[in-house]
Amino acid sequence: MSVQEAAPQGEAAQTRRAVRNILKGSAGNLVEWYDLYVYTVFAAYFQAHFFNSKDELQAGLEAMAVFSTSFLMRPVGAWFFGRYADRNGRKAALTLSVTLMSAGSFAIAILPTQDVIGIWAMVLLVLVRLLQGFSVGGEYGTSATYMSEAATSRRRGFFSSFQYVTLIGGQMLALLVLVILQNTMAKEALTEWGWRIPFAIGGAAALVVLWLRRSMEETVSADQIRAAHVPVAGQAQPGTMKLLFTKHWKPLLICIGVTLGGTVAFYTYTNFILKFMNDTSGIAKTDTSVINFWALFIFMLLQPIYGIISDKVGRKPLLLWFGITGVLFTWPLLSTLSGTKDPFTAFLLMMGGLLIVGGYTSINALVKAELFPASIRALGVGLGYAIANSLFGGTVPLIGAALQKVGQVDLFFTYVTAAIFISLVVYIFALKNKKSTHLDDEQGSAFGTRSGPRDSVAHDDKDDALVKL
Repeated sequence: MSVQEAAPQGEAAQTRRAVRNILKGSAGNLVEWYDLYVYTVFAAYFQAHFFNSKDELQAGLEAMAVFSTSFLMRPVGAWFFGRYADRNGRKAALTLSVTLMSAGSFAIAILPTQDVIGIWAMVLLVLVRLLQGFSVGGEYGTSATYMSEAATSRRRGFFSSFQYVTLIGGQMLALLVLVILQNTMAKEALTEWGWRIPFAIGGAAALVVLWLRRSMEETVSADQIRAAHVPVAGQAQPGTMKLLFTKHWKPLLICIGVTLGGTVAFYTYTNFILKFMNDTSGIAKTDTSVINFWALFIFMLLQPIYGIISDKVGRKPLLLWFGITGVLFTWPLLSTLSGTKDPFTAFLLMMGGLLIVGGYTSINALVKAELFPASIRALGVGLGYAIANSLFGGTVPLIGAALQKVGQVDLFFTYVTAAIFISLVVYIFALKNKKSTHLDDEQGSAFGTRSGPRDSVAHDDKDDALVKL
């Protein structure tokens, strides 16, 4: 029995049920993103084993290029897992996704280096990262969909924020492992073989999550699953590209626009900033690890607070906060950070950037989920996110490293600001606040608004209703 088919319950019972399901769903999200981020966190220690360059900056650029290749598979993963989730259920898709990520982490933990097999070491590393990119491409859209659907209607912002609590938590966990290993192992040992440890940890943790996800409740109705497997003449089936591009192409474009600036800012302040502090600011690696850990820890705790605010004032005001302050302060923050060598000042500057980005990260998954009906939600959210994330977010480390290498880091500040500005335009003109959404029609109103029900399997094509958030 799916969550949508459950009998009416009291508010307390609904909340307990939502908490159980979201904990199980978010645990997998935590591990998936840990496995993804641990690559960049430990890149400085293993890059010499897979790349021939003796120039540290060049080797770092090559390592970030491999990181970026994993993003090429995200749209493919979003398509595959989104279709799978809309046609077979969220639980099945999430279980398969974490299985593939676990396999990838174990593979990196035992990969032979270039000293053993030459260039094939780099080739195998790229192939494994492509597999992990495929996996995480499906994880985002499906987990965003599941957590939005499993949440109680009046607390969707709060519950959905835990997607980024666990996403950030994955990166923070990777940093914690780095700090522990830096303080318990000699640098030579960490560089020689210790970098394999975090990948083995990620693979093992994914197996635990695989067991937890077996007991998740399904949020897709039996009617939708039946409709997905029984073709009807002249009607697009749930979870298909035909349905997405013929009935819901407008919200797909909005989803891409909502994501563009947010994903660039997120990867700038949570991912590339570690290398930025090391190479541009000249802050010691041990200090940047501690800075990143505590900044991300505070950032993680702020996500539910932003989510609660959105449950009171609506989603759009938080996106406007991110867009306006991001355009105004990105250049000053990054420019000042590039010239400081004081760890505490660097921490404050990073924290300032994260306070801005929180307006996006806390609610973006929910905003996208509200754009689509259940019949196409996982595919629409996943593909829209993956396209923007692959083209813009995933290339942030590569673009930033390339501009660092040629001494044009100021152009990077401009790039981030321009990306945020594009999304700000989308927030202003394409979204409305506190209006009825598909999730409201399916599971109850978030803000007390009322509207007639839509049949998510019948594929209502009133796209104007999809942009009212």
